[in-house]
Amino acid sequence: MSSLRVLFLVIVSGSAANMEITNVSEYEAIAKQKLPKMVYDYYASGAEDQWTLKENREAFSRILFRPRILIDVSKIDMTTTVLGFKISMPIMIAPTAMQKMAHPEGEYATARAASAANTIMTLSSWATSSVEEVASTGPGIRFFQLYVYKDRNVVEQLVRRAERAGFKAIALTVDTPRLGRREADIKNRFTLPPFLTLKNFEGLDLGKMDKADDSGLASYVAGQIDRSLSWRDVKWLQSITTLPILVKGVITAEDTRLSIQNGAAGIIVSNHGARQLDYAPATITALEEVVKAAQGRVPVFLDGGVRRGTDVFKALALGASGIFIGRPVVFALASEGEAGVRKVLQMLRDEFELTMALSGCTSLSKITRNHIVTPSELNHSISRL
Repeated sequence: MSSLRVLFLVIVSGSAANMEITNVSEYEAIAKQKLPKMVYDYYASGAEDQWTLKENREAFSRILFRPRILIDVSKIDMTTTVLGFKISMPIMIAPTAMQKMAHPEGEYATARAASAANTIMTLSSWATSSVEEVASTGPGIRFFQLYVYKDRNVVEQLVRRAERAGFKAIALTVDTPRLGRREADIKNRFTLPPFLTLKNFEGLDLGKMDKADDSGLASYVAGQIDRSLSWRDVKWLQSITTLPILVKGVITAEDTRLSIQNGAAGIIVSNHGARQLDYAPATITALEEVVKAAQGRVPVFLDGGVRRGTDVFKALALGASGIFIGRPVVFALASEGEAGVRKVLQMLRDEFELTMALSGCTSLSKITRNHIVTPSELNHSISRL
């Protein structure tokens, strides 16, 4: 084993046991301390001025509660069904790339933690563990996030492998015809550590990421990802798989309607963790527009900025069927491995259950739009005074 790899594993495989973690956001400071700067910056940074990155969090803070009282909340039911699969809570794991940069166990640890929590893990196309390797960790409900490569034979092979490995849906990422300007990656000349590869493409000579004058990932995307991706390709994808397709990266009513017209089984409201187009709206801000346009025809999910159980409640009150978390998973993974990911899921579950109880909701169906107040509604109320 090379000295570089030994150093990297020592850096990322320590423990946060000496610190009492009380909320998921605290893992980020630990991860920042433990990870190489290039790796931490890759996970943590957003595009350009990082306005959307900040707004993804701050927009949640501007939504207030209207809790109901004197309701028997001695029993709280958080279970739900996603695309026909029953899970323990509406909190799932978003696709985050290259998790073995965070911890030697990488996607294996995340898959096991999700299975233990009886929730869904989404595996990134750019994982450092293959679909077959993740399936080998044991039972679990798993979705596969897909980027469409220029070589459609590669895409078709990958989809069929995901099917054979027991994955239950495809999350088609549609907001990345080009990579956003991630200035931290440019400064760091980001590339995969030499002992890691994009495992799903390893046998296709597409698993390596070369160093470049700016971001190695940006160069890789420019060379491999199909900029001509369009609605016809959503139809094409349906012709090569029976798996339901979630369109990931929708933030407008127009694209919601087009997604449904083109056969989407669901929609994920996402701005790619604020890593693509800066000054795009926060996902929680865009959510209600998408929900209204969907008109209940397909489920709508949300990722981006969720750090508290209160955030989960707010998203469901605005019409989401569930949420996906990304950065909290990789920061916890870097800090405590599988145990950290398990703890993140448990903390969010506990906070969400408490929020439901204090709002007077005993099941997800009891969470309504009347349980929250948005900034526009507050301003309207004030203007009427």
